Amino acid sequence: MPEQAPVEAESGRGSLARTLRYLREKAGISLGKLAEDTAYDKSYLSRLESGERLSKLAVMEDLDRYYGSGDLLVTHWKGARREAFKDQYKEFMGLEATARVMRLFTPGVPGLLQTEDFAYEVLSGGQTAAGGRELVEEQVAARVGRQYLLRQDPVPDVRVIMDEFAFRRPAANMQTWRDQLLHLETVAMWSNTVIQVLPFSAGVHHHMNGSLTLLWQKDGSAVAYKEGNGCSELIEDPSETLRHRLSYDRLRDLALSPPESLAFIRGVLEEHRS
Repeated sequence: MPEQAPVEAESGRGSLARTLRYLREKAGISLGKLAEDTAYDKSYLSRLESGERLSKLAVMEDLDRYYGSGDLLVTHWKGARREAFKDQYKEFMGLEATARVMRLFTPGVPGLLQTEDFAYEVLSGGQTAAGGRELVEEQVAARVGRQYLLRQDPVPDVRVIMDEFAFRRPAANMQTWRDQLLHLETVAMWSNTVIQVLPFSAGVHHHMNGSLTLLWQKDGSAVAYKEGNGCSELIEDPSETLRHRLSYDRLRDLALSPPESLAFIRGVLEEHRS
């Protein structure tokens, strides 16, 4: 009996594209009619159905409502979004998606709290090749899409420590920067989220060269994830994770309190309003 060629597993993006086509065809409507009903460009919708583009999360939410498909497209989109990242980061993202407690330190504004325009400015800086804009748009969609984690049910308990450096290097576009600061102010007032600022006056510290994320699951298990200098590391060993938790606690002790940090953010906002 001749050997059969192995069947290549369908990509997350391919599965999403196939589901988009299936739902439209099942509804018996053309791409033109879908574009008319949803106000999305026909060529854009076509590229989603062919798997050429990855949409923003909001587009999938709109189409789920249009088709009455529950969260089917959103679920497929989450799988497709992970393909935009490296393997180790995909593993981290899987743990992040189910975490009940999240602790972050970042030298800049973390992707989890970036506005769409700010993320675009950050990610577009290194793009010089032709077609770079489309690639950046997909990266922005994937990054901003992570923010659904902060409003899922049940919401995670989140604490973010940001170095003062994050507030002293604004976006080039002042409106983008003001909007980003306003978003941080809003998030700082959410019941499940705490933002703390690590001031320059705290001096040098042991996480100056990168970010640290700690995640706890419902069963109490924890991991640490470090990024910096172009490298990343997912740490699952309990003793190493505990060591990073203690290092995070030391940074928290050096940071401004949550009320002081909110006042700091508002102070920076006033500086840029004047």
